[in-house]
Amino acid sequence: MPSYQEKRCNMHNPLRNFQSGSSLSSGQQEYILQPVFYRPAEEQDAKKMALLLEEKPYIGLHDMMHHQLEELMKMHHPSDKFTKDMIQQALTRHLNGQPEWAYGVWVYYPWNERLIHILDKEEFTALRTSRNLYKITPEERDLLATKKIGVIGLSVGQSVSLTLAMERAFGELRIADLDTLDLSNMNRLRTGLHNIGLPKTVIVAREIAEIDPFLKVTCFHEGITEQNIDAFIRENGMLDLLIDECDGIDIKILCRVKAKKYGIPVVMEASDRATIDIERFDLEPNRPIFHGLIDHLDISKVKYLKTSEEKVPYILPIAGVETLSTRMKASMIEVGETITTWPQLASAVSLGGGISADVCRRILLDQLHLSGRFFIDIEELIGDKKDAPAVPSGEIPDLTPAIMESTVEKINMPRDPEQIAPSKEQTEEIISAAMAAPSAGNNQPWKWYFDGLNLWLFHDIKRSYSYGDFKDMASFTALGAAIENATLKAKELQMNMTVQLFPLETNKSNPIALIKMFKKGPQEIRQDILSKYIYLRCTNRQPGTGAKIPDDVFREISASVEMIPGARFHYIDRQDDIEKLAHICGTSERLRIFIPEGHYDLFERELRWTPEEAKSTGDGIDLATFNVTPTEYIGLRLAKDREAIEYLRRWGAGKALEKLTRKAVHTSSAIGLITMPHFSPEDFIMGGRAVERMWLTATQNNVSIQPMLAALLHFARLLEGKGENMPDQIQKEFTQLYRLYSEIWKKKTDDSKDIFLFRLCYANTPEIKSYRLTMNEVYFSKEKMERNAHRTIQGLQGD
Repeated sequence: MPSYQEKRCNMHNPLRNFQSGSSLSSGQQEYILQPVFYRPAEEQDAKKMALLLEEKPYIGLHDMMHHQLEELMKMHHPSDKFTKDMIQQALTRHLNGQPEWAYGVWVYYPWNERLIHILDKEEFTALRTSRNLYKITPEERDLLATKKIGVIGLSVGQSVSLTLAMERAFGELRIADLDTLDLSNMNRLRTGLHNIGLPKTVIVAREIAEIDPFLKVTCFHEGITEQNIDAFIRENGMLDLLIDECDGIDIKILCRVKAKKYGIPVVMEASDRATIDIERFDLEPNRPIFHGLIDHLDISKVKYLKTSEEKVPYILPIAGVETLSTRMKASMIEVGETITTWPQLASAVSLGGGISADVCRRILLDQLHLSGRFFIDIEELIGDKKDAPAVPSGEIPDLTPAIMESTVEKINMPRDPEQIAPSKEQTEEIISAAMAAPSAGNNQPWKWYFDGLNLWLFHDIKRSYSYGDFKDMASFTALGAAIENATLKAKELQMNMTVQLFPLETNKSNPIALIKMFKKGPQEIRQDILSKYIYLRCTNRQPGTGAKIPDDVFREISASVEMIPGARFHYIDRQDDIEKLAHICGTSERLRIFIPEGHYDLFERELRWTPEEAKSTGDGIDLATFNVTPTEYIGLRLAKDREAIEYLRRWGAGKALEKLTRKAVHTSSAIGLITMPHFSPEDFIMGGRAVERMWLTATQNNVSIQPMLAALLHFARLLEGKGENMPDQIQKEFTQLYRLYSEIWKKKTDDSKDIFLFRLCYANTPEIKSYRLTMNEVYFSKEKMERNAHRTIQGLQGD
């Protein structure tokens, strides 16, 4: 066997301007994509190779032909037990007098200046795939060698492409990507630092050539466009399969529309949870793209979409927010905050490459025929057992009409001589007005019972129980607001109303109040104009205009509030203080979600995710009233996952969870506060009456109101409950927030207790308002119950 030096000396008559295969020009740089083959058994190639070595003596020579030939002999005689002499004899027979250095082909890779000696195509292919047998038979291997596969997008697509190349699962691979390699891509792309800045197509084409120089790779360096997609799919033969790994939603849709037109199966792998999408347009020509997930959208508009907000309605159903892994959900919330884009790991990308290659091979070999979306979640398949998510414990009994009737009968309240019984119509008008009152999370924690003379208000604890409602502060405030509405409506109906509160500390469950009606002459009743605004009042989460609210409006609100004994109205309208309160309110919302019970209250009890859900329940907060952008909507959907939020808490992240509240406060004209002298149920109820008067007065003056309660409710637990059941780190953060909060309201020099915090602004009237429970769900009367009982008895007798 000649030495390397002898080989160099014996090669002559070179071709100076040899063709290096296809290349890509980028400015002054030319990227060579294919190697050059020299078969020294042919005189002309021997001369070209000699010249190459003469011009480039530094080329790295790699000649392992002897080793390859030994392997080849063993492959041809798998049952023989070769000795060294036997292998040499077999080699001699195989070479048949041809020198080993001239056997096969020398492959020159211009981009790394290496010249490698390998077997020629047929033997190379047989030997390189010999260890696939019989996972892939020779007949299947040969069939795969006739197939054409297209890969769009070369991040995950790089792993898929290289795996397909290693299995020799294609004859031609068409790859498309317009990006170059960044250092940050190398967390998941298997390549070297020397390739930074190179087009991804160039990197993949070269790596495949280094694995198997006989495979055909066609590059679309400009990526896929409307202008070139037909060429990508059809030029030099129709694709047999298309793999979509691109990021652009417009190209994702376009390539499927074309694949469906030409009857080409599409495979897509998302590295998160190894999600695999298979769309068999070859077998199901009428199959909707993306499994019908975007059939409700106009895909003709996609190419005109510019912003992320415009694209989100298309991305959301395709991504499947609820099916993302927990860590991906948490990470997605941080996009634009602490990271620039969604994360991908090398392990997931490698797994996805393997799974995709397996799926593609079986499709091409007619061994797999289904369509659908599939998950191979390694963390679920191989993972520690997880504890069930924390939710409020303990059973709260239903407050039934029978319980209310029994409670009232036990109290046996005597009739006042001047007391009158309102008519059925009057009673229902009063109850209807009371039902229009605000409540935390729109939970409507009231039930009413009419015994024929007295009206009784009960607290339906099952509707209001929550972590945030410390000592029933929010519930009693809502009940007070309902009482105020009932009082205003009674006056409008020419009746006076007295309210008797029961000892709430010792008997907080039932009843809350006894209401009596008295008929007075018109001259004795001064109708309160606020009753006209009961049904106009609503929470307005629209952004404010920032316009200044006149001082006389604040004075009017203050006077209205102070009609309730002990109640006071405070406000700030300095922009720097509003900025600080935006921070306090936003951070409080984030911390609330970090507490497991607080997260449960918001996402499982309060929010209604669709208009249909909001209408059917008649309670909670319709997400449509938040005026959220599509991106913010996705953020809320992601935040619904309690485990994802726990990751954010551990990471000290989650600032994006503050945005909605911060945005609302930032656009306020002022921030208001209602206080009462004491932290007690009675003061909460009276404070609720003051809150409703404030709100109705603001509505009268076209000023919008939105409660901002998270801070106050958690400050109450911190201060009055000494942080009861509040995680230590959350306590520390609320303590810091309270110091800043106290500094802002330092002009409030008395020892009063803060009951209700809210924003005031001028804003567009909301198109959607919160729904209410029906009258039959919250109002019961002795007469109605007796009538129902009579009907039941008649029905039983009929049976």
